Order: sequence, then C-alpha cells, then structure tokens
Amino acid sequence: MRRALTTALVIGFAWALALLHGAAALGKALDLRGFVAVADAYRLVPPFLTMPGALSLTLAEAGIALGLVLPRFRRPAAIAAGALALTYGAALIATLLRGIPLENCGCFGVFLARPLTVWSPVEDLVLAALCFAVARLSPVPA
Repeated sequence: MRRALTTALVIGFAWALALLHGAAALGKALDLRGFVAVADAYRLVPPFLTMPGALSLTLAEAGIALGLVLPRFRRPAAIAAGALALTYGAALIATLLRGIPLENCGCFGVFLARPLTVWSPVEDLVLAALCFAVARLSPVPA
C-alpha cells in the first residue's frame, strides 16, 4: 500500500513538473526574441551569447518535460530539472546581489511576467528539492 502511494505521488509530481517545464518552454518558444530580451536584462553573459543561451534553455526545458513523462527517462530528467532550477536560482541570486531590477523573471518568457524578488530564488530551491525527490524516488529503469 505504501509503495503504491509513493509511486502514485512520484508519477503525479513528475507529471506536474513536466507540465511546468513544458509551459515554460512553450512560453519561451512562442516569443524567443522577447525571451532573449528578458534574458539579456540579467547581464550574465555577453550579448552575443544571449540568443544561443536562450535557445538552449528553451530546448532543455522541452526535453526535460518530455523525459519526465517517460518512465525510462524520468530519473535523469528529474535530475536535469533540479540542476536547471539550481542554475536559475544562482542566476537570480547573482542578479539580486548586483541590484539589477527586473520586471520579468522570464520563467515563462514574456508571458506571465513576475518581477524578481528575494523570494524568487527560494522558489527555485523548493523546485529543485522537489525535482531531486522525484529523481530519488523514481524506480531505476531496467
């Protein structure tokens, strides 16, 4: 009974994470130029690297979303999602420490814009913990 409940929770959280990452990838892909402008506002990389970086992030999130719904790839996708959340959290902290005000964190590209706050990195840390929990509790594929 307990194992069945754990499995159901892991699958449910994996699908929720897949939906989140899929929505994030879609939001970025629908207006990639807009997302590039949002990403450029972070001032983390030279401007000529912003477009390739934005495209890479968009494709990574799409791949993570797909991997999370496929049992064979769930564990590595969850680990990748956790690592990406930690990377996003580090970028948010660096931006906050440099005092750069952002009207849009860029989580969903130009859509559902939310300003960067001190709570933004905390959200990414919680997300990373959930991703790593899904990875830890997912069965190892045969």
